[in-house]
Amino acid sequence: METIADILTELLLKRQLLSGGWSFLGSRQSSVEATSLAVLALGLDTEDARRSGIAHLLSAQRADGSWPAFLGDSEGSWATALALCTLNTTGDLAAAREKALRWLDAERGREGHWFWRWKFKTVDRNVRFDPDKYGWPWIPGSASWVIPTAFSVIAIKQFTVCNRSEASEKRIHLGVDMLLDRACIDGGWNSGNSVVYGVPLRAHVEATAISLLALQDEPRSELTQRSLVWLKKEADSVDSVSSLAWCILSLFVYQESVEALKNRLATIMGDGREVRNNATLATALLALKCGEMIHPFVVLR
Repeated sequence: METIADILTELLLKRQLLSGGWSFLGSRQSSVEATSLAVLALGLDTEDARRSGIAHLLSAQRADGSWPAFLGDSEGSWATALALCTLNTTGDLAAAREKALRWLDAERGREGHWFWRWKFKTVDRNVRFDPDKYGWPWIPGSASWVIPTAFSVIAIKQFTVCNRSEASEKRIHLGVDMLLDRACIDGGWNSGNSVVYGVPLRAHVEATAISLLALQDEPRSELTQRSLVWLKKEADSVDSVSSLAWCILSLFVYQESVEALKNRLATIMGDGREVRNNATLATALLALKCGEMIHPFVVLR
């Protein structure tokens, strides 16, 4: 009997571009995010599509080791971390992964520059955070954001688990410190800062789920526990496909029961045709297969 995962796999395969990649919404321009998630979701049972997707990622890697957000863009982006997570699952392709690691080790939000640290400490007091604790931006030259930082921490931890360099250790610690510093007062994470103009911001589901994935091997702090409790509570009512899928992927890593959430996601998805965003489709497929395949965002201790 065909399962919902089988149906979504077939749909994802039909949406693969001739180039081997996947676009976001049916265009001819491939997205590194959508392609990376699709390759992870398809796994080993669709080897030809997976192999062509990886080949597409390798061809899209820039000379400096980064990946653009979309094929044809002129600069690297946060998607480098997600592409590295994808290549980490292959266990080989060391040269490409080494280049990506060097780029991630060197890349930083603009708080990493002394001028911006001075500005945030002395002039711009509208946001509350410690600029000495910086992570990664969406694109070079902008400030650190939660989701790019979380994915970068995961990617570096995965690749360097058996051989961490001083540079990688420093970037991991800075990224983790940034996430802890910018957590919301009641737990969880917003997309960026936790307080703006003196007003505490509410946490976002996806930012919280992905941040918890980045912190999975860190000591279980009161903040982590509070954020986990917040995410579990939100997961019971969230109806966004993408948000629910990330809840499942994160809660599973923390050994929480996700079967009821998976059943609800399957019901929301139906045959998947209403989900036009291929990154969302792939994330949902990953969540539905959670526990049946190697988790692509697990960090080994």
